[in-house]
Amino acid sequence: MSDIREEIEKRRTFAIISHPDAGKTTLTEKFLLYSGTINTAGSVKGKATAKHAVSDWMDIEKQRGISVTSSALQFEYDGCVANLLDTPGHQDFSEDTYRTLMAADSAVMVIDGGKGVEPQTRKLFKVCAMRHIPIFTFINKMDRDALDTFDILDDIEKNLGVATCPVNWPIGSGKNFRGIYDRQLKDVLTYSETLKGTKEGVENRIPVSDRSALSAAIGEEATEKLMGEVELIDGAAESFDLEEVKAGMLTPVFFGSALQNFGVEIFMHEFLKMAPAPEARKSDMGLIDPYSSDFSAFVFKIQANTNKAHRDRIAFMRICSGKFRSDMNVKHVQSGRVARLSQPQQIIADDRKTLDEAYAGDIMGVIDPGIYAIGDTFCMPKDKYQYEGIPTFAPEHFARVRQVDTMKREKFVKGITQIAQEGAIQIFREIGTGMEEIICGVVGVLQFDVLKFRLENEYNVEIILEQLPYEHIRWVKEWNGDVKEIVGTSDMKRIEDLKGNPLLIFVNEWSVGMVLDRNKGLELAEFSR
Repeated sequence: MSDIREEIEKRRTFAIISHPDAGKTTLTEKFLLYSGTINTAGSVKGKATAKHAVSDWMDIEKQRGISVTSSALQFEYDGCVANLLDTPGHQDFSEDTYRTLMAADSAVMVIDGGKGVEPQTRKLFKVCAMRHIPIFTFINKMDRDALDTFDILDDIEKNLGVATCPVNWPIGSGKNFRGIYDRQLKDVLTYSETLKGTKEGVENRIPVSDRSALSAAIGEEATEKLMGEVELIDGAAESFDLEEVKAGMLTPVFFGSALQNFGVEIFMHEFLKMAPAPEARKSDMGLIDPYSSDFSAFVFKIQANTNKAHRDRIAFMRICSGKFRSDMNVKHVQSGRVARLSQPQQIIADDRKTLDEAYAGDIMGVIDPGIYAIGDTFCMPKDKYQYEGIPTFAPEHFARVRQVDTMKREKFVKGITQIAQEGAIQIFREIGTGMEEIICGVVGVLQFDVLKFRLENEYNVEIILEQLPYEHIRWVKEWNGDVKEIVGTSDMKRIEDLKGNPLLIFVNEWSVGMVLDRNKGLELAEFSR
């Protein structure tokens, strides 16, 4: 039991969130670089021949230079076992990010120093705030012209409603970037541009008390300005309180440049020291202790065809309690099936490593025989609880989908169904039509592009997408009669999801209220669990 506790206490499971282009994927690469997981960091943009980011494994990600799916990466550093969940930066994939955050114990928020808090940052922060998970902030791109540091902190506090505590402080930005001041050690780490893809670099630290050495290194003007700012922040900034950080009320703030490897290792060291180990998780039987000897986990992501050579479906699960062993029998609660999990593995992008054991906090991939779904619980055969469900977001865009070649109908249905089971899209059918009439719903329109790309490249099926005018969807939560008897409006359509649950879609939002008025006893819900 003491061995289990010791292993679990080493775990740090966190997600990285940001607005697109803030440098999230670059920071992820540098974490792997410093931990020794990779030897050379990849570039997320550039020529077709460039090495791509380890966390961007899908062909469409490599082509566009954006992350559109979550990756699970594990590395060891400073005595910790870190499980890093890289998330899509693009807002059209915010549903995937939400599910990933359900598996994380903390989050790293990357902010572009030249832009401050951006719209997608606000959206993602709200999800973190709902779960009260600790957030650690890395202000990136200080080697480029940045906003005033006090304005950045003020922006975070006003826009996100969380107090800030700068752990270090930048000295200038862009061409005038001279380094960072460490508030705890009271010294200055001077800025030097290192080789972008490697971790080599000379670290030069100067005690702030050695005024002459500091002036010689960063200049008299920068030294004077720093002294004034240090006095201000020491008097006005929030004092560091780890309990407030863990409650999600205070965010420690760090500065640096992920591209130039400056400030990243300092951030990694401090973040892993402060970030929480796995904590108790809610189930329908109460809180489940992570240090229990009994294994339990839940599925937060399903991905088909992570590697074309394998052509299989991987269910990613977050282990919530105990120790997993590859020879143990576990229960899939939703089906009641008890068996060994097939080919348990850790996945770094599209590379796989077979797992013999894993602990609470770890992320594990297993082969899905076609019966697992997002939100499903796994536990010991004797246990009967389920972890709280992961909500399904309401789609905002709809399209009728059909295959170009009618001879490929079977491939088309298989492909679109598998992609829907991953949670990347939602598919519906008109009630009573079976799979003849497929309507696809997405949170963001870029998901249509990914659907088209994946069907062509993974299933060899070309499709035609016909955009539909519907924008609002409601699940039928309560209704005594037949769904066909619901008195609707001219802009309403009756559909059902893959589980046979009835839904209504509307062009106009006001039609929802009208339908409720016309049908006494009808209850509608905005999302499904």
